[in-house]
Amino acid sequence: MEFIADILLAAGALGAAAYCLVLARRLRQFNQLENGMGGAIAVLSAQVDDMTKALQQAQATAASSARQLDALTARAESGAQKLELLLASLHDLPPGDAEGRRPRVLRRRARSDMAEYAE
Repeated sequence: MEFIADILLAAGALGAAAYCLVLARRLRQFNQLENGMGGAIAVLSAQVDDMTKALQQAQATAASSARQLDALTARAESGAQKLELLLASLHDLPPGDAEGRRPRVLRRRARSDMAEYAE
């Protein structure tokens, strides 16, 4: 009975050794840099680095464009406010006559100017 147990134990050890050899060969092929999975991993790693650099450059460009757009938007809003003020002041002008002449606008001088002329 012990002899049969020893034979089964030896067969199990030989099976485990054969399994380890097969796994070692597969792992060696997997890690080869030229044509195995190791090469593919190295190429993918380099591509990830390149993509990271491109992403950082794109983010910097987008941030710069956003700053420029904010500045231009602020200028446009300022110009729009000035145009609104000019349009509002045009509504205060009297309407032109039927002959198409431009309305005449009279300006008053400040009172301090009038005092100088009175002297």
